[in-house]
Amino acid sequence: MNLLIVEDDAHIQQFLQQGFEQEGCSTTLAKTGVEGLHYATLEHYDVVILDLMLPEMDGMTLLRQLRGQGHNVPVIILSAKHSVQERVTGLQCGADDYLVKPFAFTELMARCQSISRRGAREPASPTSLSFDELSLDLIRRELVRGEERISLNKREFALAELFLRNPEKVMSKTAILEQVWGYQFDPQTNVVDVLVCRLRNKVDKSFDHSLIHTIRGVGYVLRKEC
Repeated sequence: MNLLIVEDDAHIQQFLQQGFEQEGCSTTLAKTGVEGLHYATLEHYDVVILDLMLPEMDGMTLLRQLRGQGHNVPVIILSAKHSVQERVTGLQCGADDYLVKPFAFTELMARCQSISRRGAREPASPTSLSFDELSLDLIRRELVRGEERISLNKREFALAELFLRNPEKVMSKTAILEQVWGYQFDPQTNVVDVLVCRLRNKVDKSFDHSLIHTIRGVGYVLRKEC
């Protein structure tokens, strides 16, 4: 097996690396959440071992972003957080298993082997979508830009989801009408312009660069422009 270990504790890192390599596995080590996400999206791994309390980016955020980008690599959370709610949240965010510290290496190894034997899985349905510093939690139905939570009504949420599923792609007014309202409107109606304006005021107004842009005569696009 090829394993990615995302753990900031040097002693646990060394313990896991030695244990897995003695079992004939290859390992890659990441000490921060940002580094772990980079490795997880860069190379194929059979299993990711993920701590939750990490510097730069916590493990739960890493997991949400990984699943939000469509990556379906099996993930085992290895954490000192042992409450039922923490375990439930981890599984709901896309983890395949959750093992509480302190743990027996033989049990962790058995769980890795069990998960890897399942073979290729169907692509996981994303639980969150992200672009630049904008992130949409599809389960909690929350939009966040940077550290700021943005309140959305039903239509605004649907439009934000549409943009985040199609970043860098110009969306015509007709496409927005069909996918946000679910039925045909007169293409000349201004409901799309009004909705985009409302969402843009919430997403861009307080920040140093805009993400939602108007392409005159064509439609709207989510992209980063300074």
